[in-house]
Amino acid sequence: MPQRPYLTLAFFLIVTFAAGAIGSAATFENVRSWYPSLNKPSWNPPGWIFGPVWSCLYTAMAVAAWRVWRIQIGSTAPSVWRVYGTQLGLNALWSLCFFAWRRPDLALLDIAALWTLLVFTLVRFWRIDRVAGWLWAPYVAWVSFAAVLNATIYGLNRS
Repeated sequence: MPQRPYLTLAFFLIVTFAAGAIGSAATFENVRSWYPSLNKPSWNPPGWIFGPVWSCLYTAMAVAAWRVWRIQIGSTAPSVWRVYGTQLGLNALWSLCFFAWRRPDLALLDIAALWTLLVFTLVRFWRIDRVAGWLWAPYVAWVSFAAVLNATIYGLNRS
């Protein structure tokens, strides 16, 4: 892959957006039926914002990973790539937990694990390439916000 860096970028984009597609598929039905019935805080973002935000975040995530890959030419400790794949899995799993299974409590556990991996990845990427770290930072910020929102919604809807 190092000889064809743009194929590697395409790979990162495809894998990253595939996780997003899984999450989106899990969300689609319940975002219209179940989610509106929940009690939400006044600062809950409008629904239309999630698509554009996630599209930007997935693109930034993929480009950050690609930049690190190019600098390291694939030699970064395999743990960073396992963590990258695991966080993508947790990202998709959150949508399943929260929307498909209607379990904000499980989603909260998932997002705590996800956030931990994101911070680990941010530190690793930052050390290798500052631009990759900056590209990763909005993802950490959004998931931090989402964790607070998830916890708040869980608290407002516990029976």
